[in-house]
Amino acid sequence: MKNKLTSNIALFLTALIWGLSFVAQRAGMEYIEPFTFNMVRCVLGGLSLIPVILWVKVSKPDHRTERRKHFQHINLARAGITCGVALFLAMSIQQYCMKFVGAGKAGFITALYIIFVPILTVLLGDRLRKRVIVSVFLALIGLYLLCFKVGSGFSLWDLLLLLSAFFYAVHIMVVNYYSRIVNPVKASCAQFFVVSILSSLLVLLFENPNFDAIMACKYPLLYAGVVTCGVAYTLQIYGQKYTLPVLASLIFSLESVFAVVGGSIILGEVMSLKEISGCIFVICGVILSNLHSPKKELK
Repeated sequence: MKNKLTSNIALFLTALIWGLSFVAQRAGMEYIEPFTFNMVRCVLGGLSLIPVILWVKVSKPDHRTERRKHFQHINLARAGITCGVALFLAMSIQQYCMKFVGAGKAGFITALYIIFVPILTVLLGDRLRKRVIVSVFLALIGLYLLCFKVGSGFSLWDLLLLLSAFFYAVHIMVVNYYSRIVNPVKASCAQFFVVSILSSLLVLLFENPNFDAIMACKYPLLYAGVVTCGVAYTLQIYGQKYTLPVLASLIFSLESVFAVVGGSIILGEVMSLKEISGCIFVICGVILSNLHSPKKELK
């Protein structure tokens, strides 16, 4: 019982940190350009996980054979590159859109990655469940209320955020595959450095980073890098160890709510009644998409 309580608290804190990261990302756009933000953020995220990796290495004896180490290193490289590319696409699109979209709205549109996951499993051969159809329908209503403007329709940035949510879903699917065969903390560290390297290419092509501007953006970068990537990821690992996946998903869905609250309190963002109604439909769809039979989850 104690482990379940502490794990649920850890997952709640993870959702809170992830939700407020939208505020940090939005605030960061006041100082530096999006690809520079992602480049520095992911370097910090990767570095923040190195102490965790070293601690595990020191605290546990390594009895692996050289052959086993060789295969695990190959799989780790594949995981880092594959997960890193998927995360790079998702983060790059999302961060660029943060220049034009509020933190709260971005949080709710991005939360649709939780609905894209079961849709992708259907495309991969899974059975189409009624709850998935209903959840998609609710999400579409919410997306319409949240993003559609009379006379102008959906904005380009809203649609791009939806594309970002799709790539986040792809990232989750890839992570789910590799998490069974590689160390998750090492894979996460590797993917952050891959994202940073790929982001640096976009920085060289499209941006002109300035050291003074980066230093002025130090607090959003430290939060998005160290707290969001390092601390929240560690909390997620601990939390999911003692909690059913369905409960973890429901707690994670609060991420979008915290994004709205954080955007309102910290950035002074205000959502209309129509947009708030859209948020309610989106979160209903997100929760419904993650409702499974507890018996099936325990198998």
